Amino acid sequence: MASNRHLCRIIALQSLYEYDFRTSLDMADLKTDINEILERNLSVYADSLEEDDFVVDLVKGTLKNQDKLDAMIVPAAPEWPIDQIAKIDKVILRLATYELMIKRDVPPKVAINEAVELAKSFGGDNSSKFINGVLGTIYRSSEIYEPEEDKKFQAEKQAMASKSAKSAKPDKPTNDQPKSNRSDDDTNDIGSESESKSKPKSSAK
Repeated sequence: MASNRHLCRIIALQSLYEYDFRTSLDMADLKTDINEILERNLSVYADSLEEDDFVVDLVKGTLKNQDKLDAMIVPAAPEWPIDQIAKIDKVILRLATYELMIKRDVPPKVAINEAVELAKSFGGDNSSKFINGVLGTIYRSSEIYEPEEDKKFQAEKQAMASKSAKSAKPDKPTNDQPKSNRSDDDTNDIGSESESKSKPKSSAK
């Protein structure tokens, strides 16, 4: 078996999303046990995952600190009351904020990039930009923020984007050349504050 922390985060996200959805139904006869959800989801990947403890820590740590996490998220997304954020985006934000601000066993840029990738895979069209912006605001407003490391990361991303653009440039551009479909958030830069205010409303809760 191999260690795959991206897969761990996917399992944690699935577990937290199911728990949040079931508890939000407010049905007296619907029993929701996070341990049962975790056990079931982990069993699906039993043959390809060896970091069960990492998944359990992400899930239980996020739930245990949910009020504290929401208190960090709310001021970073002032245009979006927590109960108006789409459920999947809210769960990704809580999970990532736990890993970014409380667990802190990976560099901030890793925690943010992983959240952006989850948003691209499971969220809506603008989820990745929104989540990138909110997490970037939380990080830059925190005591763990390192401006020099942030500048280094931004420079690396710009260099990669420039190199990619040059390699994709045609030798003889024509008027018929189609526009690129590549979105701004594909660079996964640590988010700007403006992105946390621009997410269109979603009907999903």
